[in-house]
Amino acid sequence: MMETDPADLSRVIEAVARAATRLAETTPAERARWLTRTADALDAAAADLIPLAAEETHLPADPRLRGELARTTFQLRLFAEVLADGEFLRATIDHADPRWPMGPRPDIRRGVVPIGPTLVFAASNFPFAFSVAGGDTAAALAAGCPVVLKAHPGHPRLSEKTAAIVRDSLHAAGAPTGTFDVVHGVDAGTAALRHPAVAAAAFTGSVAGGRALFDIAAARPRPIPFYGELGSVNPVVVLPGAIRARARQIVAGFVGSFTLGAGQFCTKPGLLLLPRGHGLSDALRTAVREASSQRLLNDRIAGGFRARVTELRESPSITALFTPDIEGDLLAPTLLRVAAADFLAAGELLRTECFGPAALIVEYADPAELHTVLAELEPGLTATVFAEDCEIEDVRPLLPALTALAGRLIWNEWPTGVTVTWAQQHGGPYPATTAPTTTSVGAAAIERFLRPVAWQGFPDGLLPPALREDNPWRLPRRVDGKRD
Repeated sequence: MMETDPADLSRVIEAVARAATRLAETTPAERARWLTRTADALDAAAADLIPLAAEETHLPADPRLRGELARTTFQLRLFAEVLADGEFLRATIDHADPRWPMGPRPDIRRGVVPIGPTLVFAASNFPFAFSVAGGDTAAALAAGCPVVLKAHPGHPRLSEKTAAIVRDSLHAAGAPTGTFDVVHGVDAGTAALRHPAVAAAAFTGSVAGGRALFDIAAARPRPIPFYGELGSVNPVVVLPGAIRARARQIVAGFVGSFTLGAGQFCTKPGLLLLPRGHGLSDALRTAVREASSQRLLNDRIAGGFRARVTELRESPSITALFTPDIEGDLLAPTLLRVAAADFLAAGELLRTECFGPAALIVEYADPAELHTVLAELEPGLTATVFAEDCEIEDVRPLLPALTALAGRLIWNEWPTGVTVTWAQQHGGPYPATTAPTTTSVGAAAIERFLRPVAWQGFPDGLLPPALREDNPWRLPRRVDGKRD
């Protein structure tokens, strides 16, 4: 496995720190050009990147990895659109007002600046979209922050290949030297997180790993923001009317969703809450039996999956709907069942995420018990409801609990497949994320790497262009409380 030694790490971070001042002075149009050039280069290298990703991760080239690379280049181009739009700068101007009700008001102008050198920890389960050139990297570069990317050991050669394309593309587009670089190894990652030049960090991975890094970031002499996406069980609530109307579609959709990508999606629906007497057990068992066996990303993840499934199967309150042999390289899906009362009594044992192709059905007796289960769950990224329109008033009392649980609420659709849009929210209360007011997917992800600053009484010539009186970039702004 590749390891970055301390001398090389120091060289990388020093170069990134030098680049930070120059990046902060670049225009949104310049950075948009960098991102577009990088997206074009990655698309052009698809024939080399996709087979390498398939070899290192065991994920299928088509359609999975080809689609993921397309998503990766799309999000780079989306941030170029965010930069062109300009609203991300949040330019706000309050002119001096001697008659302000609180007393004479000085001239105050507020905007955002890049937070500084950013450390990004790549994920294992998305070797393109959440890795070297993934969403965190794209958002940080769009914000004007240079990036140190800590590569994931699950796909080191792909990481190096992708990093070379990103570096070369940025350089060719005119980005300063040191704008982007990659390091390898656990020690290099933790040392970089402690380095005083690093101003923010982003992470996608396990609760244990993310919490350890979050604690390091918080314990520094000068703590920094740590944007960690950690764990989520993503509960799905099904009401009786939905079962009566479309049982077959719900069964097929659920099994397809929790087995997608061998259950290695952060939005996998790990809990299916069904009313007691639902009558879907046989159909679910058949659908899971017919689902394909798949290899997991690496031996460590496969070992963790086997241990977790064994722990669940040994719980006395669990009934197995389908529990195949979990040995060998190819792992078939596992589906288990438990009564809601037993689920609540079991505590953390049954509520913790199982990363891989396994899911748990929780059978509730009535709406009150369903509400109790939702109130006891750990927060996550998503919460889903399947119901008919005639059941809207039955769902309404559940909304406070559902809203407290997740950053994205879903109606009659499955949570896997996180589209990249302006309105997307991919986050939630801890342990889903360490920063529940932010998102790691979508246009708003850029906000994590920007810091607000107010300029009071400054002459126009010293202000950032976004706050100058003549609005040279023609930005949307709020002036004296009104949209300009």
